[in-house]
Amino acid sequence: MEPEILALTLPIRRLVEFLLRTGSIDSRFTGFDRALEGARLHRKLQRAAVKESPDYQAEAALKQDYTCAGIAYTLEGRADGIFTDKDGTPTIDEIKTTTLPPEFITGEQSPEHWAQAQIYAAIYARQQGLPAMRVRLVYYQVDEDLEFTFNHDYSADALDAIVTDLLTQYAPWAKRSAEWQRMSRASRQALPFPFASYRPGQRAMMNAVYKTCTEGGQLLCQAPTGIGKTMSVLFPALKAVGEGGPIFYLTARGTTRAAAENALTLLRAAEPDLKLRSVTLTAKDKICLQEHRECTPEACPYANGYYDRVKAALWDGLDTHALTADALQALARKHKVCPFELGLDLSLWCDVVVGDYNYLFDPVVHLMRFFETAGDYLFLIDEAHNLPGRARDMHSASLCKSAFYDAKKRLGKGKSSLKNALTKVNNIFIEWRHRCEEVLGDSRFGRTYFEKSRAEDFDRALTKLCEPLEIWLDEHRDPGETHDALLQLYFDIRAWLRVADTFDNHFILQISAVGSEVRAAMLCLDPSDFLAADFAKGRAAVLFSATLAPAGYYKDLCGLPDARAVALRSPFDPTNMGLWCARQVSTRYKDRADSIAKVSDLLAVMAAAQPGHYLAFFPSYSYLQQVWEDFTARYPDQPTLCQESAMDEGQRTEFLAQFLARDGKPLLGFAVLGGVFGEGVDLTGESLIGVAVVSPGLPQIGPRQEQLRDYFEETRGAGFDYAYRYPGMNKVLQAAGRVIRTPQDRGVVLLIDDRFLAPDTRRLMPPHWEHLRVVDSADAWKDELAAFWKKHEP
Repeated sequence: MEPEILALTLPIRRLVEFLLRTGSIDSRFTGFDRALEGARLHRKLQRAAVKESPDYQAEAALKQDYTCAGIAYTLEGRADGIFTDKDGTPTIDEIKTTTLPPEFITGEQSPEHWAQAQIYAAIYARQQGLPAMRVRLVYYQVDEDLEFTFNHDYSADALDAIVTDLLTQYAPWAKRSAEWQRMSRASRQALPFPFASYRPGQRAMMNAVYKTCTEGGQLLCQAPTGIGKTMSVLFPALKAVGEGGPIFYLTARGTTRAAAENALTLLRAAEPDLKLRSVTLTAKDKICLQEHRECTPEACPYANGYYDRVKAALWDGLDTHALTADALQALARKHKVCPFELGLDLSLWCDVVVGDYNYLFDPVVHLMRFFETAGDYLFLIDEAHNLPGRARDMHSASLCKSAFYDAKKRLGKGKSSLKNALTKVNNIFIEWRHRCEEVLGDSRFGRTYFEKSRAEDFDRALTKLCEPLEIWLDEHRDPGETHDALLQLYFDIRAWLRVADTFDNHFILQISAVGSEVRAAMLCLDPSDFLAADFAKGRAAVLFSATLAPAGYYKDLCGLPDARAVALRSPFDPTNMGLWCARQVSTRYKDRADSIAKVSDLLAVMAAAQPGHYLAFFPSYSYLQQVWEDFTARYPDQPTLCQESAMDEGQRTEFLAQFLARDGKPLLGFAVLGGVFGEGVDLTGESLIGVAVVSPGLPQIGPRQEQLRDYFEETRGAGFDYAYRYPGMNKVLQAAGRVIRTPQDRGVVLLIDDRFLAPDTRRLMPPHWEHLRVVDSADAWKDELAAFWKKHEP
């Protein structure tokens, strides 16, 4: 019996870059918009080529099957152009943009560029029955605005020989990849569920996920704590992905990435023979092996010669099934390569990719190697209630006058084109400050005004500033305060210009002035179109969270109007959580001073009723601080812990460690609603037995929120709901959800504010909150707590 031929589909560009690319990582001035700029210049050169050659076909898709070394390849790609040259020779046009100095553009500096065009020519010659082809390689030097053109003629046989040689070189990798895919598919299909039984609601969630991943489309799944959300999406996705993939498990924060890694560990433990390779992509600054990150060959030994050594690191890395940050760092040290880039390169060989939202949704850092075109991907979006806000931030940009003024000062005395360009930008900021001073309006918003159109004069001034700034940076490469400040300014300018290119009626321009500072911001009000385009890059998407209500709001803002939505009931006995609303307290801004002592008294009653660990969540740091000062002065015997603004990772870990301590000591923590301790924190059993939520969490009234309100009132007729009520209630539900995490947990939740009882707010509460009771005083609250804890005595 003949052995089965291995089959593999391979993008042509990926093939040639993998085999032929050499040299080092060098991040200088390759800014995130280089691909966008390259695409624009490609279109410019293609339009010029059409004028010279009327039969010019731009972006011509090519696909061809080859069999080599026992492997059936399907090569696919897109030639920049195909045309008939002046002497009648059929020609493949390959266009590359470069910042390489003109004297180094010889036509032979990047063999992978020739190889890419040669494969296109071989395919076209074979499909058209042509005896020979010409390859034209065009380099466009972006800094000097120069074109360099190189031509080579090949017989069809010579082109076929080039393709055969490349595929022969790739054969060991192809065999390893195809064999892995075959074994992985088989082992995933045989994979048993890693637990003896399903939790209540878990099977229903898994069925919904499997159906969506198999048939395509999108699913919004509201799944309360306790169902086991991570396993409930990952397990059916692994069953449904088939020959597609990879699966992208995308999260808003590191704690949920750890949950995905833990679920994968459980699956491997349940089936030791499971062939499942996963990689966790970690931020560059966190995984870097250098004390100071500078991604240049001169400064970093892991960047220097990276492409010369990476294939050995990849071959070795494919033996590791769980490519966590620690595993990547170990491989990087062994092979002297960058761990961040190694993780990205290994992701192409993985079945599951775990990482932050930005790897799909951020136009700056999304994974170009996957998402230049659509693929057969599955997207699993954890804590999806965070996605609309994160997407708004990804598509917004801001610049401050002080950054340009500071840059000019750093350049010292004397005249230069760079200083002149900085002055022109600074002058526009000064004009804006004068306009702010003339604006009449609500003093709560300070000196600020809005425009519905982009600042075109400002954008032109920034575009003109880029060239002298790039020249300065190229001439001053040594790190230092001035270099770092101007480099950051350069990236901030390019970020602004990228957003400016997308500015439409989903955006607003805000100009604000405080003292001598002026801030310009392009605010993305509605990210739905961007998100819809991102989701269209895959076969299916599952968005899941404990709080995705109302579903219509999230379907709308995530650009998924046709998505299916399911809401599962909590698997826990609702009576395990006592739930009350203190309606005698108003936490409205105008009533804050009067509420401080009342809130302190309610917290004191809660902490005294049953010794243990409690958290109180506040809508702002200032309100938190006021209540904390009052509480500690009047109840000095109650131990407290206070969240501070801008806590680093170590401080956050230390904060949580005091709750995780099983020492029997009482503790009342003061934290901010919507902050790091309000979601994604798992405090089970004695770690947390009660939460107080002070206020319905409405975002603070301000310029941006009011613009959101106006926009959604105009476009959806629901301005207050979209800008205030829905985001606020989501934070409340997340904070309250910290209390009951397992079937054994018992605890209490107090909602402090009469607005929680408003019908429009009550309808946003989940079914397991139907037993909400009302208290009118601290004494009544004390009696209620005594009854609850008596009922739940151990």
